[in-house]
Amino acid sequence: MKRGDLVELPEDVGVVGIVDGVLLSDAAVGHREILQLLRRGTKVIGGGSMGALRAAELDSLGMEGVGRIYEEYSSGRIEGDDEVVLMFDPFTLAALSEPLINLRLNIERAVQFRFLNESDARIIIGRLKSTFYPRRSYDLLLTISEEILTPAAMRDLERFLKSETLDFKRNDAISVIKAVKSVIENKEKLTSVKFFKN
Repeated sequence: MKRGDLVELPEDVGVVGIVDGVLLSDAAVGHREILQLLRRGTKVIGGGSMGALRAAELDSLGMEGVGRIYEEYSSGRIEGDDEVVLMFDPFTLAALSEPLINLRLNIERAVQFRFLNESDARIIIGRLKSTFYPRRSYDLLLTISEEILTPAAMRDLERFLKSETLDFKRNDAISVIKAVKSVIENKEKLTSVKFFKN
């Protein structure tokens, strides 16, 4: 999804789910476009990526946010587009890097489950944050970890990542779909539904 897509929607669209969109190759979906939809009574639900970021910025004006990534943005625990951006193949749309938010939240889970200590987690997240987004990956996470962890701690982290890694962006995208479905099932007067996902 890019800037200008929302203004092209038919007037009778009753609900829009925003998950992802372009950030660098084109202008991202704009606040004014979303506000225009809200003013005309369209329900706008966001989560997962650009949808989560825009929902955190506009929830006080009527946009609905869902999912963990929206919660992270709206609470102020994270900020900046670079948390959700990734490199992808323009032909297959396959991801070629990992969003920082997925790496960050899984590292935090490793701390929560005592597979990693907080001090080491902060160093790893800091190094990932300072890495240009197309290079971010679980392989890079492990490379960084090998440089700072003991062999025993490294084995613990590898074991955790192999069995417990979650894809927060994917899970939140599903949450957006479920939220839109719930609106429809609650028999709001909708005549058209549109999802945006790059």
